[in-house]
Amino acid sequence: MIAVVHHPDYVAPGLPRSGYPWNKNGAIRDLLRESDAVIEWHVPEPMPLRWLEAAHDPDYVAQVLAAQVPREKERRIGFPVNEIVARRAQVVPGGTYLAARLALERGYAANGAGGSHHALYDTGAGYCVFNDLAIAAIRLTEERVVGRVLIVDCDVHQGDGTAALTAGRPGIATYSIHAEKNFPARKARSTLDVPLADGIGDDAYLETLGTTLTPLLDAERPDLILYQGGVDPFVGDRLGRLALSEEGLIRRDRLIADLARTRRIPLVSTVGGGYGDDVLAIARRHVATILTLGRNDGVVAAGRAATLSRD
Repeated sequence: MIAVVHHPDYVAPGLPRSGYPWNKNGAIRDLLRESDAVIEWHVPEPMPLRWLEAAHDPDYVAQVLAAQVPREKERRIGFPVNEIVARRAQVVPGGTYLAARLALERGYAANGAGGSHHALYDTGAGYCVFNDLAIAAIRLTEERVVGRVLIVDCDVHQGDGTAALTAGRPGIATYSIHAEKNFPARKARSTLDVPLADGIGDDAYLETLGTTLTPLLDAERPDLILYQGGVDPFVGDRLGRLALSEEGLIRRDRLIADLARTRRIPLVSTVGGGYGDDVLAIARRHVATILTLGRNDGVVAAGRAATLSRD
């Protein structure tokens, strides 16, 4: 049984002049329902104001929740922030946090949205309003639910907002493997950044991922991995510059699952990026990530063992 977090507000109507695939979260939900996997659905609560403000500027948080974000910030985000978008922005971090709590019990859980890694302290950016990864990691460590969190970002774009918002925070480390020449133009500094040349394919990508992430995991020894499993490293992605096949993405996710399993580290996945005109095809890639991670029985056993060891 795979624990998946979903909220009706994840599915927002499309906005004019926006390149973000608004209906992909609904497609992910529907494809999971149609799959042969046994899914246990969970509905999150909106992230409390205190924890939004623990990561973001309180004035910016207020602007978002009131749907009164200045135009210049909306341009950086990539779409207007109306009341529907504001509700979604608050509930998605709640979903990542809930998925983390579930993963600590079960070994693996997925948020059916999230991975908003470009949102910065006082503004959103790159289709990201609030940074659910940073918010959840800060709350988990400050509540002492876990001692150490590692955010593993395999989106094609660097997790600049996540790195900036968690820099210097006790108990939080960040890893980003991304296309060097892709957005954002100005990169932040993660605990470990792995910039890649354009056009890298499956074998080179997987070798680099394994040889760079493995020693970081062993050095950090996290109690939990928050995984930004964007599918935009895919060769046909509209905003990507890498060349992974669909099988390469699955191999990537298996590698992440294996690294977590062998170290008995609970694992949380968030959706992250995936762009193009065929939203159903993009949603299938995201679903493949969730099913690949969720069907790895070793991850579930690892999570149970980790929970028992903490008790």
